Amino acid sequence: MATVVLGTDEFYPLARAQALANGLPDLPVVTVPHPIGGIAEKAVALKAAPVVAQVAAALTSVAAGVRPLAPGAASTRHPAPDGLDAFKGWIMEQGWGDGLPVVPPTAERVRRMLAGARRAPEELVALLPPRLGQATVERVAVNAVMAGALPEHLPVVLAAVEAVTDPVFNLQAVQTTTHPCSPLIIVNGPIAARLGINAAGNALGQGARANAVIGRALRLVLQNIGGARPGREDRATHGHPGKFAYCLAENEAASPWEPLSIERGFSREDSTVTVCASEGPHNVNDHGSTTAEGILATVAGSAASVGSNNIYLGGEPLVVLGPEHAATVAAAGWSKDDFRRALWERARVPIGRFAPENLERFATIYPEGFKDAPAEALAPIARAWRDIMVIVAGGAGKHSAVIPTFGMTRSVTRRIAG
Repeated sequence: MATVVLGTDEFYPLARAQALANGLPDLPVVTVPHPIGGIAEKAVALKAAPVVAQVAAALTSVAAGVRPLAPGAASTRHPAPDGLDAFKGWIMEQGWGDGLPVVPPTAERVRRMLAGARRAPEELVALLPPRLGQATVERVAVNAVMAGALPEHLPVVLAAVEAVTDPVFNLQAVQTTTHPCSPLIIVNGPIAARLGINAAGNALGQGARANAVIGRALRLVLQNIGGARPGREDRATHGHPGKFAYCLAENEAASPWEPLSIERGFSREDSTVTVCASEGPHNVNDHGSTTAEGILATVAGSAASVGSNNIYLGGEPLVVLGPEHAATVAAAGWSKDDFRRALWERARVPIGRFAPENLERFATIYPEGFKDAPAEALAPIARAWRDIMVIVAGGAGKHSAVIPTFGMTRSVTRRIAG
């Protein structure tokens, strides 16, 4: 049976990469000018009509056979310039950099990095879409070296790689969507303090080596092994700075509640990573509220947005409460679940605020929430209150953050080995 891939020209590089990854390098790809979504039906027809003949020709041609994928998991060695300045330019020419200087992953540096894992270099950690790249321990170590990581950081990176490949995370979509999402790594347990992963002031900013290199190592793994190259397979319209590095620890010492890892069935002795397909953080500024209800009102107002994926696609929006806001909420006798329930009830958008075209689309995707809903009905920021994630992080100051997610994804927590 003949097969053809039909899409817009902006997604042609992704289609070719996926065909190659699946052993179909000769699979026909027919494109129309981008976009076809969010435009009038007549305009779509005008774009589609000229390519009908191409589609027909592809469907009636002799189908190409499936070619076996290249076996083996050994890393390929590439000769690189000796000078650091030349190396920085060369790595970008190869498409393996992120725009910042990287550490040359020499054989000796990779060997030292591997000592931090106590796992065989050839062990397969995961297959990473969209190119179905084989993420062996050694290949992950190469990218960790490039990111500036230390050997003791490698187990955290490996756990994060394993977490993002859980099917519920939906890495294929996260890697290739136009949405500005990127895996956020949340670290819990004793390893956070041992490695100096910042959970306090500026936890999502610069200044902590562990945060920067762990987050950056995962991003380089996803780009270089997974094949999500910016502007090619990675189709993010804008992206956000967290696509360089996105990692923090939960401030367990300053939290009045149990940490995320305990909620998810781990012990205090366990060190864990949780990955979320997250947008950038949106600040919640509340210097005036002295009650739980006041903090709730401000967080809810910041979270309820007509442009949020979570409104119609579900998922798990994340709230990062600053320690001072968390203390105010807990002082009223509220548990974390109390806050999540109240936030789910309060953080809602009136149906009448959505554009008619979006309501039509949402009703198709999530009819239970939008089909025939009256204008005064309220759409919550998540399908259920338990879907709202809450952690405590940050330092002094009456600020929190709301971090929406891709929507068609679930966060995943994994224990860190070693």
